Amino acid sequence: MFKKLAADALGLSDIGKVIEPQDYDKTEADDYVLHEKGEKIYFIIKTKADEYCFTNLALIHVDGDSAVSKKRTLKRYDYKYNTIYNVSLETAGTIDLDVEIKFVIGEKVFSIDINKSYAEKIKDLYKSLISIERIMKENDKHKNYMLDSLDYATKTLSSQGFSQTQSPSESFKEITEYTNSWLNSMSDQYSNEDFGHVFDLYLKN
Repeated sequence: MFKKLAADALGLSDIGKVIEPQDYDKTEADDYVLHEKGEKIYFIIKTKADEYCFTNLALIHVDGDSAVSKKRTLKRYDYKYNTIYNVSLETAGTIDLDVEIKFVIGEKVFSIDINKSYAEKIKDLYKSLISIERIMKENDKHKNYMLDSLDYATKTLSSQGFSQTQSPSESFKEITEYTNSWLNSMSDQYSNEDFGHVFDLYLKN
C-alpha cells in the first residue's frame, strides 16, 4: 500500500506503456474505433488512468479521472477537424524513468509520459505526428492561397460587371454554383481525413 501511495504522489503510477498490436482488442479504446468505416489502430499508449489511441482517422482518448477510479470519459479528435501542432519529444536523461511526448490537437494540449523502455517506439510515433503536422501546415497555406485567389477573382468580377448576354440573376446563379463547386473541390484537395499512409511509413507494427 505504501509503495502504491508513493508512486501516486510522485506521478509514477501514470507513466504509460505502449500496447502491442496483438493486445489492441484488450483495450477500452478498441471498442470505440470505427472499424466499420475502415478505421485502423496504429498506436496505443496506456497508463493506469488513460488510453491514447492513434488511428488513421483520429486520436481516441479514454480519459480517466485518476489511477484509482474506474470512471472514464471518451473523447475523439478527428484529424479532419482538429489540427495537430507543437509536437515535441522530451527524451530520458540518465536517471529519468520516462520519456514525454507533447502536442496540441485542436485546442487540447497533451503531455504523455511513457516508460523509457519504449523510447524507440515513441520516436516512431513522434516522426508520424511531426509529419502530420507538416502536412497540415502545407494544407493551411494552400487554403489561404485559395481564399486570396477567390477574393481577387471576386473583386475583378465586381469591377467588370455582369455578362451582357445574361440577366443579373442568371449571372449570379452561375457564379454562385461555380464558386461553391470550386470551393468544395479545393477544400477536399487540401483537407486530409486519413493519415494511414504516414503511420504506415514510420510505425513498424
